[in-house]
Amino acid sequence: QVQLVESGGGLVQAGGSLRLSCAASGRTFSSYAMGWFRQAPGAQREFVAGIRWSGGTTIYAYPVKGRFTISRDNAKNTVYLQMNSLKSEDTAVYYCASSSTWPRFEIEYWGQGTQVTVSS
Repeated sequence: QVQLVESGGGLVQAGGSLRLSCAASGRTFSSYAMGWFRQAPGAQREFVAGIRWSGGTTIYAYPVKGRFTISRDNAKNTVYLQMNSLKSEDTAVYYCASSSTWPRFEIEYWGQGTQVTVSS
């Protein structure tokens, strides 16, 4: 079992920044990569960014490329999502997830989610 706990969400004005954290515990060695996903009201959950635990290779969804940065701290088993130049369309519940594959994500575990609200 792997437990994922997100933090760092909140309310921010358009153009502002937030940093999300995802702390992993449990059998984390079974995870190959980590990703951030988001789900806006009435919409499907969508991929935002991903990172390999080994080597730190990253991938991003087109809408966030150049604005969001995913990073990881292997010693702390923590993944971060730095979100800059936030837009109202970034408003969503953000989830972190662990994957057993890369670059195609096969989700093993989800976090509980953290709300990000961007006011215009």
